Amino acid sequence: MNDDIHFYEPKTGHGLPHDPFNAIVGPRPIGWISSRNAAGELNLAPYSFFNGFNYVPPIIGFSSIGRKDSLRNVEQTGEFAWNLATRPLAEAMNISCTAVGPEVDEFVLAGLTPAPSRIISVPRVAESPVSFECRLTQIIQLRDAQGGEIDSYLALGEVVGVHIARHLLVEGIYDTASAQPILRGGGPADYFTIEPESRFKMYRPKAPQPN
Repeated sequence: MNDDIHFYEPKTGHGLPHDPFNAIVGPRPIGWISSRNAAGELNLAPYSFFNGFNYVPPIIGFSSIGRKDSLRNVEQTGEFAWNLATRPLAEAMNISCTAVGPEVDEFVLAGLTPAPSRIISVPRVAESPVSFECRLTQIIQLRDAQGGEIDSYLALGEVVGVHIARHLLVEGIYDTASAQPILRGGGPADYFTIEPESRFKMYRPKAPQPN
């Protein structure tokens, strides 16, 4: 065994001060999900496990570890909105993850404004420069390698409406860095930003032409 490699089996523990898995699979986009339950109560919560999964139709998803309010709301209404978490909104995003009961409106708690969506009934975050309106397509309970169900649920939704602040469209192309998105890293509190200086371009190689 190479002494320069730290190896562990997750089932027996990593033996480190903090689980490195989240830091290795990262930084990750933040699933800042707004939802509404059947009674009309609003919820806003950030999810560390979030990403896009398909182009046409566009499908995004977030994973809920345990049956949290967002998951229950999406089950009840079949709708949710994703809101881009940016550097100016970092503190508000962090406040919205406070462990409170379902009767607490995180929009109010974090000092944010619910803005009406165009297609779905769930509001988006008015202060966020980008939002997706989504309709639920699937909720998948995750399983381990032995086929046993675990207490984590992947909620997938088709994006049926997109809101983009016009200043982020430069000659019609969305400028990722200008939006100042924040990304979840590892450790108990690490986040990252995207800076214009870190950008590089790499085009997909063309298939070789037959002789």
